[in-house]
Amino acid sequence: MTSKTLASLVIASCLAWTTIAGADGKAESAKSEKPPFDKFAQLAGEWVGKGIHGDSAEELHVVYKVTSGGSTVVETIAPGTDHEMITVIHQDGDDLLLTHYCMLGNQPHLKALPKKGENTIPFEFIKATNLKSEKDMHMRTVTYTFVDKDTLKSEWTHFNDGKEAGKAVIELKRKQPAEKK
Repeated sequence: MTSKTLASLVIASCLAWTTIAGADGKAESAKSEKPPFDKFAQLAGEWVGKGIHGDSAEELHVVYKVTSGGSTVVETIAPGTDHEMITVIHQDGDDLLLTHYCMLGNQPHLKALPKKGENTIPFEFIKATNLKSEKDMHMRTVTYTFVDKDTLKSEWTHFNDGKEAGKAVIELKRKQPAEKK
């Protein structure tokens, strides 16, 4: 089989899947069966609020974007600044995973431990890339609290030298469109 034939088969199967999934006019995606993921997908848009770390608080802008055919949510904290960080949330089978691309230069990978019917989704550390040792400073846990459709809180726990070394709390409100005059 030539590479052109193989590529054509892959494209045709993707198109067939898209046609089958959307046959009733509503695209059914894998996310429709994944309630914890759906909570993150519903965050799409711009959010504003404050980030609290220790005794300091600062205004914060966060953007959530659903991408990759609805299978991934990208959280961009402080977009366009020197402190911009990206968090990518996606399903892996029945698991909900998160990778945080931290300004510390490491990338913790965390797994959700949701409890059905609760408005919080806690994530716990699995491993990290660019981390020489688990004793190096890194984000170890995060818990997202879905207060209501327009209010979100997340609490990030830092670890250093093998123990908790502080928390960063982000409190956000969905940015409302400017009123037309």
